[in-house]
Amino acid sequence: MFDYLIVGAGFAGSVLAERLASQSGKKVLLVDKRNHIGGNTYDFYNTEGILVHKYGPHIFHTNSEEVYKYLSQFTPWRPYEHRVLASVDGMLVPIPINLNTINMLYGLKLSTDDVENFLQCRAERKTPILTSEDVVVNKVGRELYEKFFKSYTKKQWGLDPSELDASVTARIPTRKNRDDRYFSDIYQGMPLHGYTKMFENMLSHPNIKVLLNTDYKEISDLIPFREMIYTGPIDYYFDYCYGKLPYRSIEFKFETIGAEIFQATGTVNYPNEHPYTRVTEFKYLTGQKHPQTTIVYEYPKQEGDPYYPVPRTENAELYKKYQVLAAGLKNVYFTGRLATYKYYNMDQVVAQSLKLHKTLIAFAANDRQLNGHKLTSFQS
Repeated sequence: MFDYLIVGAGFAGSVLAERLASQSGKKVLLVDKRNHIGGNTYDFYNTEGILVHKYGPHIFHTNSEEVYKYLSQFTPWRPYEHRVLASVDGMLVPIPINLNTINMLYGLKLSTDDVENFLQCRAERKTPILTSEDVVVNKVGRELYEKFFKSYTKKQWGLDPSELDASVTARIPTRKNRDDRYFSDIYQGMPLHGYTKMFENMLSHPNIKVLLNTDYKEISDLIPFREMIYTGPIDYYFDYCYGKLPYRSIEFKFETIGAEIFQATGTVNYPNEHPYTRVTEFKYLTGQKHPQTTIVYEYPKQEGDPYYPVPRTENAELYKKYQVLAAGLKNVYFTGRLATYKYYNMDQVVAQSLKLHKTLIAFAANDRQLNGHKLTSFQS
């Protein structure tokens, strides 16, 4: 008898498996449809011996000391601050937009104070801010919106930014200084030996059994367990009874080149002139020394593995229908990106799982009652 059947061996499921096994003495069966652990952060050495990320680049960054210290139990870190350039007007300029971006694009020598006035003069004030287009033109004006965001967003989502929730572009800052890092978090880096090795260390506890290449629906009636933690798509759990929740997927095309370096930085975005959105060169991320280099092109598409929930009002309403069904279940807990239909960064998923573990233990100590209600789904 397992205490927990956990569906999904990505961050959400693996962190919970490790905590429940090592801290709570629970017996856990971790099941995944794929043939590997690590979810979308899975990395491996290709035939040329270059460490690559199968599902596109994943760069760890967080402001949470708790999350950083937790993961540090399972990996040493390689310090790394990600930098991204965008191909605009025949130039490669920093993104997020900063002082250097403006000066390079317009051939200017603005100061920090100057660039603030520059952007304010071009901004189109929007009230209220409802869409992704509103967010950008309100900050930097229509010309920069057209150059950096409109086409990129349409490629990424298959929708015009005016059709998307404001949260999509609100994630991207605009800087008045010369800081060209893509992220500004306190802790930034890459697992020194890769994500897969980190997950292997995380799941090495004797109380954890891992079953790959397996749909949980095929074994849930055959293997006894007390409770389930579900991190897969919530609509799949309920057999799409209200219809499928929309996602955007990506096709990854890898290429190995007989040169040490291909491009000027880890990732280059292509907001306008190409069918792909970005190109990433893995050796920047991993620090690996190798006479060849591997890059990956990302082509967004409608069908395929679910990567990005599409943030639109009608999709949120559809998710709420499934959420009501989840609330009626006993001994099933929904957590993570797919189960809560929300885009989270890696550190947010880890924090969510750490919090859920604490809640589960407290809940168990109190006869699984929390303020008089059954806990059936979890969001941070």
